[in-house]
Amino acid sequence: MKFRRLAVTAKAVAAIPHLAAFLPEAERVVFERMPGRDTDAVAGWANKPSSQTAQAIARRRGIPYVALEDGFLRSVSLGQAGAPPLSLVADTRGIYFDATRPSDLEAMIESGAGDVAQARAAIVLKNTLRLSKYNAAPPLDLGVKSRRRVLVIDQTAGDASIAGALADGASFARMLDAALGEDAEVIVKTHPATAAGHRRGCLSDTRGARVIGEACDPIALLEQVDAVYTVSSLTGFEALLTGLPVHCFGLPFYAGWGATIDTLTSARRTATRTPEEIFAAAYLNYTRYVDPLTGKACSIFEAMERLALFKERASIVRGPFACHGFAPWKHAPVRDLLGAAGAEVRFSGNRGRKVIWASRETEATFDEPLLRMEDGFLRSVGLGSDFFPASAFVLDDLGIYYDARRPSRLETILQTGTFDTARAARLREKIVAAGLTKYNVGSAALPVQGTHVLVVGQVEDDASIRHGCADIATNAALLEAVRAARPDAFILYKEHPDVAAGNRRGKLPAEAAKLADRIVADASIVSCIDAADEIHTMTSLAGFEALLRGKPVFTHGRPFYAGWGLTVDRLDFPRRTRRLALDQLVAGTLILYALHIDPVTRLPCSPEFLVERLAGQHAPKPPPRGVLHSAWRYARAVRESLLARPKARI
Repeated sequence: MKFRRLAVTAKAVAAIPHLAAFLPEAERVVFERMPGRDTDAVAGWANKPSSQTAQAIARRRGIPYVALEDGFLRSVSLGQAGAPPLSLVADTRGIYFDATRPSDLEAMIESGAGDVAQARAAIVLKNTLRLSKYNAAPPLDLGVKSRRRVLVIDQTAGDASIAGALADGASFARMLDAALGEDAEVIVKTHPATAAGHRRGCLSDTRGARVIGEACDPIALLEQVDAVYTVSSLTGFEALLTGLPVHCFGLPFYAGWGATIDTLTSARRTATRTPEEIFAAAYLNYTRYVDPLTGKACSIFEAMERLALFKERASIVRGPFACHGFAPWKHAPVRDLLGAAGAEVRFSGNRGRKVIWASRETEATFDEPLLRMEDGFLRSVGLGSDFFPASAFVLDDLGIYYDARRPSRLETILQTGTFDTARAARLREKIVAAGLTKYNVGSAALPVQGTHVLVVGQVEDDASIRHGCADIATNAALLEAVRAARPDAFILYKEHPDVAAGNRRGKLPAEAAKLADRIVADASIVSCIDAADEIHTMTSLAGFEALLRGKPVFTHGRPFYAGWGLTVDRLDFPRRTRRLALDQLVAGTLILYALHIDPVTRLPCSPEFLVERLAGQHAPKPPPRGVLHSAWRYARAVRESLLARPKARI
């Protein structure tokens, strides 16, 4: 069914992000409390009171009413917490949870609509990734099982899916009676909204059953039980997808097809369907998916990949957080990272997990444990010292990657981890093809001829110099050592962009500058690497970027990428005993260690997605230099950060 103009009469529904992408059957989607005569369909939120206006207009004008509702793979956090949906359903007959009348989903299941082979693949992926409608809760270990376990699913009182399933409060009492009649340990699981304190449950008297009140991963919970009892909860269908027997005391969309043990029936549901066939209709045909990062429609597999990344990020950023040592202009991007799943993020006090900007740490800052944060390796288009916000971070619970004095989480990953090297190779090729580095500034070309040695300058008071170097710890000392080792080479010396901009320390003394044949300030680091036959550095990330491009790298300090057999190292690395292939280093560093957020939506993203975003951004023009200009930019960055509104939750 196609519509020229679909009107949404409720402001909250119209505010759903990317609503038009969820409704491709409509040429235009508009918000109007009283739609014009050219409107040929109206939409509202299922059967909620807010939809009554839209339904009345549809009846009066004889045009379709499109009932919208969250899809079955919605988000990480609850909708009440502000998380936008990754999936929606749109129904022109009724709505899937209302068995009192037909729905589009019921018709799809009855007709056998859907690709069952694709459904099987999607079910395997869903179960492997442990994805559910909501995905914020951690797994819960029920302990050692001494006998058969039965899981009873409570729901929120007054939920429309209860009456819609031809059930009521008494249905929950009958369900619990039946479960308690089994020779089994009975576990009652409350709804996530009940656990979060938003709504009360239906089972007020659990009669000695074990109650799980805290929020927990439903798929992980299902893996620990032997049967499920439900009235109309989606968890019942998820249990079917894991192979568990499911007893239904209402008539949810998945009951009445022969896949569940039912107490109610429907004369409209005459076909016999497997869980895979029901899934094909419900998740593949009935549900629509939109990627919240691109705002475009996507497949269920793409949606699950995005949701899995969001779920993984939520497991990392469980708060609350007490952050220290963060410059005020960094507050907004740090909130985007740590608050993505709704965690409270404060920049004072000690309530919650302690996070410190790693370079601000002193020996007496905090007792362990604490998390250290730093910029990541694909940071931004623009310098941090020019106050461009970061899109890549690291969060380290052991140390920090540039501090070679002690182990870091990255070093542990590289020493002991397993890696998806095929993915890493594809990522590396994308980075190289896009010409990306940490800051992505400077002109693209550096015309040179002959054999060249590149010496990479650094910010001399940088923490990576202080904690990763020995006798060679200045740019002058590095250049002297390289000239002594390569007396006849043509040496290119690349100034660090922060130094070239006048924002940080590290200018070469005049005498040392004479050791270089050419000093480069404006050219990009990629063009310098491309022009060089070998690269020398103390601890610069440019050494890692050169490895990505197949160049020989000589280290004179202890950067994170040295000591693994990929570089020629002046110093030793007694803890780093493993020999790595290049794509193992890439996988550990960029896929397993670093955390990335989309610079446009500020939502969590993969490194591959960030590469695409950064490649599409234009390098900024160098801002005016000088103390007054710098102070003005800093004040503006602080103001923008402190006034920034919280971004969308996951």
